Amino acid sequence: MAFTPPPYHPPDFSQPPLKDAPVVSFAPVAEPGLAPANYHATTIFPEYLQLEKGRWVLIEKSRMDCVVVLPPEGLLLVKEFRHLTPGEQVALGRGENGEDGIFVHHEAFAPARGMAEKFAFRTHLSRETSFSIDYDELYELLDYERENGFILWVAGPAAVFDQDSRNALVSLIQQGYVHGLLSGNALAVHDLEAALFQTALGQEIYCKRPVHLGHYHHLDALNAVRRAGSLARAMETGLITGGVMHALWQHQIPLVLAGSIRDDGPLPEVITDVLKAQDAMRDLTARATTVIAVATQLHSIAAGNMVPGYHVLSNGEVRPVFFYVVDMSEFAAEKLTNRGSLAARGILTNVQDFLVILARGLSRR
Repeated sequence: MAFTPPPYHPPDFSQPPLKDAPVVSFAPVAEPGLAPANYHATTIFPEYLQLEKGRWVLIEKSRMDCVVVLPPEGLLLVKEFRHLTPGEQVALGRGENGEDGIFVHHEAFAPARGMAEKFAFRTHLSRETSFSIDYDELYELLDYERENGFILWVAGPAAVFDQDSRNALVSLIQQGYVHGLLSGNALAVHDLEAALFQTALGQEIYCKRPVHLGHYHHLDALNAVRRAGSLARAMETGLITGGVMHALWQHQIPLVLAGSIRDDGPLPEVITDVLKAQDAMRDLTARATTVIAVATQLHSIAAGNMVPGYHVLSNGEVRPVFFYVVDMSEFAAEKLTNRGSLAARGILTNVQDFLVILARGLSRR
């Protein structure tokens, strides 16, 4: 069965209380990076502001925990506090049901309400949860998104510690199921280590045997790429001829490597300024229609906080953003599935099994 996005249910502004709602108020920014009192903080849901009586405007590119700015040309912008400049007009109001001229539409994609059991087993995600249907639905979703959306991956280094999972991720890139990648220094470094030495942290990526002086390998890989000058130069010169980083470069897939205080090296492309890294990540999350976060708790949570629950297409159509988090830890999965998004899904498994099953299932369709 082909995937069909759930329909968007726009608010009815002709009915109370929205019919009687006031026009939203704005106040100017007085100091750089400082929002005025009673600012409105954005959520992950579609939000409408009544700019004139009867004219409700949807925020098209939103993200949570920011403020809404009204530029002179009238197009609503969402900005982080640090990007505010004096004179900018910021939307005011803490009410979310029209009382301040702002409506937060939290049931935009909600299915029709049905009868639910008052008592039921396994209503929360756990290691006992069945995930067969999640894989089948994910196959259908990714087939649709490959042609109609933007599939953004958030990945930790465990994705490339295993030969089969590394090959599976390369296959997903080559087949068009990866449109962007957010990660850190470690995934890139260990992928490069595998390309140069067939190891990850000094262990062979297939048989897991430690090799002599293998603990030097990731540092040697770092040093080799730094000597080349960049990841791109390492590919162009033939230093790196395979793996995830090579596939991303070969297919010109956008990549953001955000730095960490734990990083070795790091690689030349790693963004070590956290605010610049956040801005670069948000450039990609703003394009995402499906996010798949695998084996990285902190990076997954960071990305999750940047991704709204909806996306406005170029034709004005509003659709949900789907978010999958894959981890062995129930905490990591619950942290994001409980963030309020109707479309968030958790799958509890190790990343090696997930990637291999996903690539195999998609290749058989």
